[in-house]
Amino acid sequence: MSKIRIGIIGVGLIGITHLKNYADIADAEVVAVCDINEQAARKVAGQFHIKDVYTDFREMLRRTDIDAVDVCLHNNFHAPVTNEALEAGKHVYCEKPIAGTYYDGNSMLEKAKACNKMLHIQLNTLYRKETKAAKALIEEGSLGKLYHARSTGFRRRGRPFVDGYGTKFFNRKETAAGGALLDMGVYHIAQMLYLLDSPKVKSVSGKVYQEMDMDAARRTESGFDVEELGLGFIRFEGGLTLDLIEAWSIHMGGFEGSSLVGSKGGIRLPSYSSISQTSGLSFHTTIADMDLDSNVNLDDMELRWSRLKADYDAYSSSQHHWIAALQGRVPLLPTAEIALQTMLISEGVYLSDRLGREVTAEEIITHSASTNVKL
Repeated sequence: MSKIRIGIIGVGLIGITHLKNYADIADAEVVAVCDINEQAARKVAGQFHIKDVYTDFREMLRRTDIDAVDVCLHNNFHAPVTNEALEAGKHVYCEKPIAGTYYDGNSMLEKAKACNKMLHIQLNTLYRKETKAAKALIEEGSLGKLYHARSTGFRRRGRPFVDGYGTKFFNRKETAAGGALLDMGVYHIAQMLYLLDSPKVKSVSGKVYQEMDMDAARRTESGFDVEELGLGFIRFEGGLTLDLIEAWSIHMGGFEGSSLVGSKGGIRLPSYSSISQTSGLSFHTTIADMDLDSNVNLDDMELRWSRLKADYDAYSSSQHHWIAALQGRVPLLPTAEIALQTMLISEGVYLSDRLGREVTAEEIITHSASTNVKL
C-alpha cells in the first residue's frame, strides 16, 4: 500500500515522541514539521531527516501532498488547529485530551463529520495487551452483566514542572484547561469507557484538590492553578457506575489498578504510575462453587494473536492504528467519541466541585464553554 504522508504540528516532548513512533511504521512518512520555534523545528527535522520546516501551520496546510497532520500542542490549541486542518482537507491525529473543554472537543467532531475527514485522538491505553485481554473476556461473556468500574492513576510526586518534569504550560488553565484529570486521567477513564462499550453519562459528582507543598519559585513561575488530585463518581444510563481517582501528587505508596466487575466475574488491570506499570492482568470468578483468581500470560497471548488474527498489527499502538485506518485496512476506532466522553466526565468533576453537588450531563454540556487560544 502507498505510504501515508504526514505533517507534524509542534515539536516539543509530545511531537518528538510521535516522531519516534512514526519511525517504526514502514507505511508512515513524515514529510514536514511545524513549530513557532524555528530553531527547535530545524533541530528536530535534522534529527529525523525531515526536509521541510514551517513556522506557520497554515502554510503547511496549503500543501496538497500531505494526507494527515498530527497536532502535538497544548490542550487549548487542539480545537482551533484541528478544525483549520480539517477545513483544509486533512485527516487529523490529535494528542490527548481531545481539547480543553467538552464544547471545543465537540466542535472537532462536528467539523470532522462536516468535512468528511477522519479524526483520531491519542489514547494509548486502548492498545495495551491488558486492554485487549479484558475486551476479549468481556465480549466472550466471562464477566456477565457489567455494573461497576474503577479508574485509577497514580503519581507520588509527578506534577509537571514543579516536580522537575515537563513545562509550566501543563500547570496553567489558560493553556492546559485542567491538571491531573486531563493530563493522565484521560487515559484511564477512556480505557474504562472503551471496555464498558461507551455508555452514556447520566450524572457526575466530584472534587478536585491542590494541597501538597511544592517548590515556591516554580509555583510562582508556573502560575500553578490546576488540580493535582481529582476524584469522581459517575452514573451512566442503564445503571452502570464508575468511580475514579487520579493523582499527580499524593502522600500514598500507590493505588490498585483500574478494575471492572460483572455478575459472573471481575478484572483488575495493572497499576499505572508516572514511570512504570505493574505487569499482568487478573481475572476473578467462581467455578464449581469455588472462588478463582487467575492471571493471564499477556506476552504469550500477544504472540499467538499476532500470528492468528488478521490485521492484528493495526492495533499495536495508536499510531499503527491510525496509519492502518488511513490506508483502509481497518475501521478507525471511535477514539474521538470516547475522548469527548472523558472530557464530559472530567468537566463534570470540575463543575460538581464548583457547585458543591452532583451535576447532570445536560448541565455539564450547558455550562461548557470554549477555552480555545486565539490563533
